[in-house]
Amino acid sequence: MSEQGSIVIDPSGRDIHGEATRIRERGPVTRVELPDGVEAWAVSSTDLLKKLLTDPRVSKDPRQHWPVWISGEISPEWPLFTWVAVQNMFTAYGGEHKRLRTLVSKAFTARRTAALQPRIEEITKTLLDRIDEAGRRSEVVDLREEFCYPLPIQVISELFGLPEEKGAELRAVVDGIFNTAATPEEVTDIYTRLYAALGELVAAKRESPGDDLTSALIAARDDEGDTRLSEQELLDTLVLMISAGHETTVNLIDNAIHALLTHPEQLAHVRAGRATWDDVIEETLRVQAPVASLPLRYAVEDLAVGELGGPEGVVIGKGEAILAAYAAAGRNPVDHGADADLFDVTRVGKEHLAFGHGVHFCLGAPLGRMEARIALPALFERYPRLELAVPDGELSPVASFISNGHRSLPVRLSAAG
Repeated sequence: MSEQGSIVIDPSGRDIHGEATRIRERGPVTRVELPDGVEAWAVSSTDLLKKLLTDPRVSKDPRQHWPVWISGEISPEWPLFTWVAVQNMFTAYGGEHKRLRTLVSKAFTARRTAALQPRIEEITKTLLDRIDEAGRRSEVVDLREEFCYPLPIQVISELFGLPEEKGAELRAVVDGIFNTAATPEEVTDIYTRLYAALGELVAAKRESPGDDLTSALIAARDDEGDTRLSEQELLDTLVLMISAGHETTVNLIDNAIHALLTHPEQLAHVRAGRATWDDVIEETLRVQAPVASLPLRYAVEDLAVGELGGPEGVVIGKGEAILAAYAAAGRNPVDHGADADLFDVTRVGKEHLAFGHGVHFCLGAPLGRMEARIALPALFERYPRLELAVPDGELSPVASFISNGHRSLPVRLSAAG
């Protein structure tokens, strides 16, 4: 994949949707260049993505199926290194994926998720009370900092039994994982801090197990082989679940608030009963996928894309990398019509792949939706005249082509209650 013509992905994510449009204009699948010149195929068709995400000839395991990883060409200083290097169900293939997902599912049950609802409601109310106080001190409040961030962080920290005082470090290292514009020094620093923090957590839970997900993962066994997660699998499963359960929900809540504040007619639909908060959540996930592009998958053998309903003559070669372009797919006019770019809570078809598809569908999707379903109505009921404090064009994105959200979300509460 060395020929010219690849779309060079901006590591800073300054124009995710403009870049997504350029990717779609090249067709359902096109070559892109990731940081450090790493090549991949970006797939922006919902139908083609669904087929590739469920095709056994597509792997997520670089150790078996990505030649440049196997040959050592990928540096530990690469900004996406952690995304590829982890050994958990995110990067597992076939029987290994089934084994790991089964073990994790034993710990991360629907019952455990449902039981969190009263606590999420309590945390939400506490945060809104603090926002009241912040609003009395300052005309402008940063909702990403005061609401969108702390809610998922506190939920995920309590779920995994992470001490409250470690919350700031958790946020810092997760932000670092998603920072695709990080320098080599920053990548190395985050990698070291991440495993130090998780190693301390696991050691503490082995010493004093609790009613938390970390303790449950330590204890989880495979019924057939009576095996546990290896130490690396345990740590990397924590990496996956804490980072995915944190950043994606932050962006979902952030993007939903932003969409409603910049489209007041859509908020009016909800208040008048013409749409629900679930409509808001699903349309936000479609039009502003919290994860814009997800690395990486690899072709186990040559894939003739035409046989999967894609363009004839295009072949994803054995061992070549595949980037799931979720932001591009969510706004694809082929799937959602000429107004696919528009946020419309009354839209009949809100299909999206924001939580993945097939065997790798996100286990934490119900929790993320629950947090948003509790947080959004509570916020807009408390502050019925909430408004952005700066012009929309002045908001800047997170420094990432993976994470799709805002650096800050400054608002005026505009008379609470």
